[in-house]
Amino acid sequence: MSAESTEHAISAEFDDERNDAQEVSSDGSHDADSPVKSVSASRLEEEGDVAADYLEELLDIADIDGDIDIEVRNGRTYISIVAEEETAGLESLVGRDGEVLEALQELTRLAVLSATENRSRLVLDINGYRADRAGDLQKIAEDAVTAVKESGDAVALAPMSAYERKIVHDVVADLGLVSESEGEGADRHIVVSAD
Repeated sequence: MSAESTEHAISAEFDDERNDAQEVSSDGSHDADSPVKSVSASRLEEEGDVAADYLEELLDIADIDGDIDIEVRNGRTYISIVAEEETAGLESLVGRDGEVLEALQELTRLAVLSATENRSRLVLDINGYRADRAGDLQKIAEDAVTAVKESGDAVALAPMSAYERKIVHDVVADLGLVSESEGEGADRHIVVSAD
């Protein structure tokens, strides 16, 4: 893959992630009106296999122990890297605020794109970071809703990934308020308001 096509693929993946906030619920299921096409189970399994091979090679190169689990559910491939014991190596693959995990997920998606010529929306998790982060995001969203209800003023949250923004959008909607994503690139964030 040339540098130009890789740059284009990264840009396309970023645009896809930006649109995920409107298209996919936090459990990975599609809205009925979503324009996202149904992806065949065999294609998702192929994505999982390619992703697992890529990640296994990365772990071998980095000399990090971890088991790779693949799960296909709700039209999306979920890849988890787990270790039975706490390992600093896996924690370094998560990074501060999940930054390394997000980058690794994008690289894994590019590996799938290169091998299959299909864009992937796979989700990568390492040692349960995303599940733990979902709990934190729930609390952040609830606190923002409480602040908006008390003051009536809109509340802007810190920038977060499309996947994380979607979780917050769902919580805010469940609590009866409105949320919108604003900003571009790494500064994209959610603003919670009463209307």
